[in-house]
Amino acid sequence: MNSILAFSKDNYWFIALAINYILVISLSIFIILKNKNPVKTLSFLFALAVLPFLGLAVYYFFGQDYRKSKIFEKKYILDNDRIKAWRKQFKLDQEEKDSFQKDFGEGIYKIYTLLKNNEKAILTFDNEVDILVNGEKKFERLREDLANAQNHIHMEYFVLFDDALGTEIIDILGKKAQEGLEVRLIFDDVGSDISSKSKKKMTEDGVQHFPFMPVRFSNSTSKLNYRDHRKIIVIDGKVGYVGGINLDQRYDNSYDNERYWRDTHMRLQGGAVGSLQSSFLLTWNFVTGDETEIDQDLFPDNKPESQDPVAIQMAASGPDTDWANIMEALFCGMTAARERIYITSPYYMPNDAIFTALKTAARSGVDVRVILPYESDSWAAQYASDSYIEESLESGIRIFRYCKGFIHAKTMLVDDRLSTIGTANLDYRSFGINFEITALIYNKAVNDQMAEMFENDLKDCEEVALERWKERGLGRKLKESFSRLWAPLL
Repeated sequence: MNSILAFSKDNYWFIALAINYILVISLSIFIILKNKNPVKTLSFLFALAVLPFLGLAVYYFFGQDYRKSKIFEKKYILDNDRIKAWRKQFKLDQEEKDSFQKDFGEGIYKIYTLLKNNEKAILTFDNEVDILVNGEKKFERLREDLANAQNHIHMEYFVLFDDALGTEIIDILGKKAQEGLEVRLIFDDVGSDISSKSKKKMTEDGVQHFPFMPVRFSNSTSKLNYRDHRKIIVIDGKVGYVGGINLDQRYDNSYDNERYWRDTHMRLQGGAVGSLQSSFLLTWNFVTGDETEIDQDLFPDNKPESQDPVAIQMAASGPDTDWANIMEALFCGMTAARERIYITSPYYMPNDAIFTALKTAARSGVDVRVILPYESDSWAAQYASDSYIEESLESGIRIFRYCKGFIHAKTMLVDDRLSTIGTANLDYRSFGINFEITALIYNKAVNDQMAEMFENDLKDCEEVALERWKERGLGRKLKESFSRLWAPLL
């Protein structure tokens, strides 16, 4: 016994390494047998092989796949009689399908069919849309809508800080709850930072609030990587908000922030609000563990009077969906493009499918333009994004870097008919890890408005020239290449 203890003491590092690599070999076989994306698989195998102990921790925190584990219980929501009735209300007849297919073309029609088959995503034609540029516009409208709320307020956010803006919104929610409204709030436990004092105040005021997948290192560390990146507001089942703007005062340029923040959000009325409501209720049931009673007030008749009603379809994706709905919808849109694809994203780490679609479109004559931040809010994301620029430029994709501040909008235009506004970035995390939601807008007037907004943003951009970009130093290229190895994990 003493000899064993002595050997262990003298060779503890060797023994630890041996145990590490026994686990690494076993885990590597398990990862390979899952037949997942080769790039992501190789990234994890690389981490396991070259980073003793740390590689195991990286996989434990970031490598587990919950897409097929049915993290949410959807049956109650999807089988609810009122949800069925609501879906039936917006079921397209053959005449509507033929008209939509004729007006928007076969390529765009495929997106509708894809999302309908993937997730039973409803296409509604009766919406009224307001595009909100930056937080100051969004929060101006939001304060007004919250003040006028009569029945319920539902909010779901990746980032909620109780800074000056967050505290103001929390106070408004508390007042409406005291008036007797149902106020429900979901905030991501990793992305948000709310003090115990603010949580206590919400509880005392009657605001029902729950964190999304709280991280308790005793039992939830494997869920650290799967975050609720959605930004959803539903007021009285009649008004909805979705887009890139979180509840954080740095998103609002009327505050004395260090950096100008450029973002895009959308306020809508009409049938598409019901899609936001369905998504919220599904998440609410998950975070509370209860089945919410779905009454008529949650899905009221909601048909605003509009001279130019807008067709909208919501795409939600995450580990709770069988398919990567948002990524697949964007891919369909890109491959359907005949004239232009305009993209704005704070991060540019496209997976193979999206990158191939963009490069192929550009080389086939489509005007492909991408606006990215000149300086990111993450050095790793900055270098990983930059690693895609040279190949993009060589393929004919035009890259513009936003110089006025940080651009955080997540939008895409395809030709003159399709626009998207949502929470998903152009990266691996949004396509396969986080819980995201994006609105697909089929309307020429909205597309024209979005195109004008894109052109205005270009005025504050610097276009990247291929020859000049190639001259960047070897040290920077090495940082880019190394960061790109980790792109599936960022």
